Order: sequence, then structure tokens, then C-alpha cells
Amino acid sequence: MKNTVFTLLIVLLASTFTHYGYTQNPDTARYVILVSIDGFRPDFYLEEKWPAPNLKYMAAHGVKALGVRGVFPSVTYPSHTTLITGAMPARHGIYYNSPFEEKAPTRKWYWETELIKTETLWHAVRKSGKKSASFIWPVSVGAPIDYNIPEVWSLKKGYGRIQPMRDNDQPDGLLEEMEREVLGTMGERTFNGDYLNREDRTGEMAAYVLETYKPDFMTLHLIATDHFQHEEGRDGHKVFTALAAADRAIGKIKEAAERAGILDQTTFIITGDHGFVDIHSALKPNVWLVEEGIRENKPDRGKWKATFHTSGASAFLMLKDKNDRETLARVQKKLKDLPERYKKLFRIMDRAALDKIGADPNAALALAPVPGVAMSAASDGTVLAPRKGGTHGYFPDFKEIETGFVAYGAGVQSEKTLHKINLEDIAPVIAQLLNLNFQAIDGVLYPGILK
Repeated sequence: MKNTVFTLLIVLLASTFTHYGYTQNPDTARYVILVSIDGFRPDFYLEEKWPAPNLKYMAAHGVKALGVRGVFPSVTYPSHTTLITGAMPARHGIYYNSPFEEKAPTRKWYWETELIKTETLWHAVRKSGKKSASFIWPVSVGAPIDYNIPEVWSLKKGYGRIQPMRDNDQPDGLLEEMEREVLGTMGERTFNGDYLNREDRTGEMAAYVLETYKPDFMTLHLIATDHFQHEEGRDGHKVFTALAAADRAIGKIKEAAERAGILDQTTFIITGDHGFVDIHSALKPNVWLVEEGIRENKPDRGKWKATFHTSGASAFLMLKDKNDRETLARVQKKLKDLPERYKKLFRIMDRAALDKIGADPNAALALAPVPGVAMSAASDGTVLAPRKGGTHGYFPDFKEIETGFVAYGAGVQSEKTLHKINLEDIAPVIAQLLNLNFQAIDGVLYPGILK
């Protein structure tokens, strides 16, 4: 009897320890993989026509949302920073893809993590003694990540897009190691956003590091669905193949978790940054400012008192002197006096509306166009010009611009559907799964997602 009890005790103990010495329980997560599919839409997993078997399986057997409300503007960099912080742009400080620059624009983007004003999940993971990995995630240069290939490129001609990632990998030589072990030589031919080989190699990076080093938390950014929706619109032929490529990358990571023996301890969270809208026209509000003598029609704006900084489909009014109420009043009057044929194409978001959605605190107001119209930064030509393809950046209060959410695996409910959540509510779920000491400033934890 004693021997039987002792044997049972040994079996139970053995089944509750992983190779790290932590308990193994299918109701809790040991590893969390956050996958962002740029331009991710709920219909990708809700509608039969889309080729995404891995994603649809996870949605059917895990938790899915019918929609996720994003941030304003609904573009990549502020959205991804909200995902990783649980804070809105007004708090985390990444307001657009490219910062507004008072002098001539340099075309730089928000690349460095030090620009984020709030704590990230990467910081919390490191403080907890856990390990993290990240692949092509926005605003991740210099982040406290153990295995990192950041999204970054150079403004220098001839420097290429691969070398800046190589220069900023962590640890030094990680990209070279993956090239040797799994990727082959990376270059403009083998890792190019115009083709789907980029999705394959991003998935292979994540799969290799997961299987080899088993980081507790991983972030991964896949871009092809965004690229081809810009080019062809929401239902373009290449969008179908791009989604299939993203789904294939997810499958590679899932197989790596299985090979590593950690699949039953792993949670997949698949989400995105924004939806997409088919467009037909572009509106140029800076033309109105040139007409009023508030700025000049020059690349550096010439002598200017106010200008519209465009981000995606929307435009944000920047005052050279933030206290220049006279110029602001002139712009407001110009907008008020426009013919109705133009006024019906956009809404004016005043400072109160921008504060409510957590947008850039430096903007005096913003113009949010109707679906189908996008704002242009141009300051010459006709006010309204033709445009094709698709875009995002709209005020996030209609269905087409919503992104998606799927959670599958250890620690999350099965076969559960949420009507709608918000982008800032995803970080708290991850923090809870990983048992992190982390406070999402604007996000709320929906405990019903978790077991």
C-alpha cells in the first residue's frame, strides 16, 4: 500500500513540473505568443471564403471577438504600441507612424522603444525574470527583449532594409545564427515586403527561436495582408494569398511548439492593428491652408503657422505656436465656410473628441474622413483627387476599420465569442496569463476570456 501511494505521488509530482520547474497545467499558460497580422479583419476567421485553416481552427476552439475597436489614427505604430502597453497613444506617446516634425520632414518613423512613455509587456517580462522574443515588431529597437529582430530601416540610399535589422538584433549575431540554421541568407530578394517570402521567413524566425530557446513571451508582426490591401483593396486576389501566407506562418510556430513539447502550455493570441477601407478619392486640406496664407506650397511648408499632418486616412492640425488662437480660429472659420460638397466628406474632431479617444495631445483638431475618402498631405493641385486601393487611419467607430482577436490554448476559454473588445484590453490578458506585475493604464481585463 505504501509503495502504491509513493508511486502515485511520484507520478503526480513528475506531471506537475516542466523543464523550468514550474507547474504544468492546461488551465494556465507558460508561454504566450502574440501574433499581429497587419490589417487583420474579423471576417478573415468568420467568413468561409478566406483561406486560413490554422486561424479558423483556433477561432472555433478558443475565444474570438466579432470586432476590436482600435485607436486614432488607426495606423500601425500607435496601434502596436497600444497592444504592448495597454495604453492609448496620448499616454504611450507613439501618436503616428511618423512623428510630426516642425522642420522639413525627414521621413523617419517611431523606431526606438525609448520613445514609449509607459511600461511595456517586454519590460514586465524582464522584471519577472522571464525571457522574451520579438520579430519585426514596430517600435522595438533597443527594447528589453532577449531575442529581437526589430522592424527598422535606413533613410540612407543604398543601405538596404536588412542591414539595419542586422545592426540592431539582440543578441548580436541572432539574425546570422538564424540565417545559418533555418533562413538562408537574408536580402532584398529573400525578405521583401512586396512578396510573400517575407511572411515565411518571419514565421521561421519565430518558430526557430521558440523551439531552440523557449522564450516565455513572443511578439510577431506579419505585414502582407496590409501591403496588398493597400494595393488592391479589401477583396483583392493578393489579399487571399497574403492571408494564407500569414496563416502558414502561424502554423509553423504551432508546429515548433509541438516539437518543443510545450504546445499544451502555450497560448496563441492573434490580433491586429486596424481593419481596411476601400477608397476612391483623396482630399487635400493643406490646399485650403495655402489659400489662406497660413502655410506655403513647399516641401518644408515655407513660412507656416499651421499645417495638416496626415496619418493614414486622417489629418491632424498642428500649430507652429500651440498658443496661436488667432490662427486656429482662421482655420476653423475656413473649414466652417467650405462648400457643403466638401464638408460632407469629413468630420471635425475637436480637442475634447481627441482627448476622449486618447489621440495626440499636440493636435489642435483633426479631420476624420468618411469611408472611401482619405486625406492627402499634398498642398497643391485640386482639392479632391482620385485614389484607388485601400487604406486605414480612420476614426475607429465603424465596422470596416475594426481589427480582430483570437485567443487559443492554455489558460483561455473554449468556443467563446465576444461581441467587441478594445485594443488596449489585450495587454491585460497577456499579463494575467504570464502572471506579470503589470498595470495597463487604459485597458481592462475581461476575466471571462480566461479559464
